[in-house]
Amino acid sequence: MKLATLRTGGTTRAVRLDGDVLTELGAPDLGALLAHDDWAERAASTAPGAAVHPLEGADFAPLVPQPSKVVCVGLNYRNHIQEMGRDLPEHPTLFAKFADSLIGAGDDIVRPDETDAFDWEVELAVVVGRTVRRARGEEAERAIAGFTVLNDVTCRDWQFRTREWLQGKMWDSATPVGPYLVTPDELPGGIRPALDVRLSVDGEVMQSDTTGDLLFDPVDLVEYVSTITRLNPGDIIATGTPGGVGHARKPARYLVGGETVVTEIQGIGRLENRVVKERSA
Repeated sequence: MKLATLRTGGTTRAVRLDGDVLTELGAPDLGALLAHDDWAERAASTAPGAAVHPLEGADFAPLVPQPSKVVCVGLNYRNHIQEMGRDLPEHPTLFAKFADSLIGAGDDIVRPDETDAFDWEVELAVVVGRTVRRARGEEAERAIAGFTVLNDVTCRDWQFRTREWLQGKMWDSATPVGPYLVTPDELPGGIRPALDVRLSVDGEVMQSDTTGDLLFDPVDLVEYVSTITRLNPGDIIATGTPGGVGHARKPARYLVGGETVVTEIQGIGRLENRVVKERSA
């Protein structure tokens, strides 16, 4: 299944993709749908008289508008670790984002006035489908509701002000996520999907790789993160980015405003976002 959160009539609705239409699923958003233990059954069924919307022109909200947490993983592709001049880590490198950072699949990425080093990062993201703590093995596998696309847009100058990365990663309205949650049964590799990932800026390919290059796979990450903190339905784990980021180029290349960034993952979907300069208050 492909599930999403659609903006319609001044509100949002959880929907399922059925061919070229989006069918409402009786929940205000995907996070609310995933909060039900039987979310998969609810998502697969259609209530009599359920509203449908054309896919063409659909306005997607952030996939999960209000996740309890967004956990991100840095340095998880071998080639990206090498281009950043670092050693392979023994454990996942974690940081966080907040719900206010998230935007929809077609929304504008807001470039803050305070940065001169605004960078892109295509990422496969895990969407959690059940509450787990210290999950291991099959329990961690079952906790994965599906996968989506995330662009971990980063203010590099702020990221590297200190050893902690949070201040470079949590900027308001700068992280596109969506358009769909795709359940593992639809993807090659299932809960450990082997998918092509790609990001382009104004039509020029900047990143192109496969999730087979991940050091820590999605199940590893659910196990590791849930050891530290409870994972709830709708929580997102961004699994890291491959090589090709602007910061590692010689010379470095950043987003200045006006560009169109396309972030796509095989079998899941694409984000297409215009970079706009933040309007002064």
